[in-house]
Amino acid sequence: MIRALLILLPVALGLNVPAHAAEMTKAATMYKNPQCGCCTGHAEYLRRHGYKVKVVETHDLVGIKKRYGVPEKLEGCHTLVIGKYVVEGHVPIKHIERLLTEKPAIKGISLPGMPEGSPGMGGPKRGPFTIYEIAPGQPKTFAVD
Repeated sequence: MIRALLILLPVALGLNVPAHAAEMTKAATMYKNPQCGCCTGHAEYLRRHGYKVKVVETHDLVGIKKRYGVPEKLEGCHTLVIGKYVVEGHVPIKHIERLLTEKPAIKGISLPGMPEGSPGMGGPKRGPFTIYEIAPGQPKTFAVD
């Protein structure tokens, strides 16, 4: 009942809200090596959080990372594209959602490497994860998890 009211409220107020607006922000494309299982694990993690993830298997991840402006020192296991942003590696969902909500003037965010305990990697988390901004200049911290 409440959900129906929330859906109908913008219409009642005369607001033009596309029915697929929420869906648009949840679509993502993941570029990954065909043999990588942990990337598949991260895609499943994102799906459990409501994202529609299209997986593109490629042996040219270097080219993909270059196309999206990911510096070598910030490279992760796979490259995820969501809207105008790139998300590199096994970034936890709360930081992806913060990126999409705040819409900072950066290319994206990265959790470099393949840290144990990160979403999709398995194993115990052995310390805080530092998520970096992908932007010109020296990498700046976006978040610590």
